[in-house]
Order: sequence, then structure tokens, then C-alpha cells
Amino acid sequence: MAIFSKELCERKLRTWMAAEDAIATGQRYQIDDRSLTRADLYDVRKEIEFWANQLAICENEEKSGGRNRVFRVVPRDL
Repeated sequence: MAIFSKELCERKLRTWMAAEDAIATGQRYQIDDRSLTRADLYDVRKEIEFWANQLAICENEEKSGGRNRVFRVVPRDL
């Protein structure tokens, strides 16, 4: 069973994608004596990858009914 719900994963993924867009438009800027530096793009991409994987897990569980199926095959040479 997935730790996070599918809706939460989708919402977090959208949030981190928006953060990546914001960083892409300007990493750092300054107005008068005040400056703003956004988060590191590498960290944001790691979060996007994490939430995309969590979303894939949720979708796979939804598709397979929450079960993981494992098949064992023993090769035989006759």
C-alpha cells in the first residue's frame, strides 16, 4: 500500500513543477538593497523525481488492485 494518496502526489508534483518554472525564469534578483535567491534547481529536480515516482506507485497500485504479483520461473534443460 502506498504511503501517500494519489491526489497528494499529483498536488505535490504540480507544486514542484511550478517551483522549477519559477526558478527557470530567474534564479536570483535584486531590488534596491533587497535580494531574493530561489532554491537550488538540483534539489527541486530531485523532489520532482521523488513525487513522480510516488505517483507512479499509486497509479500502479490502483491498476493492479493494490497487489504486487511475483512469478517465479525455474528454467529446465530437458
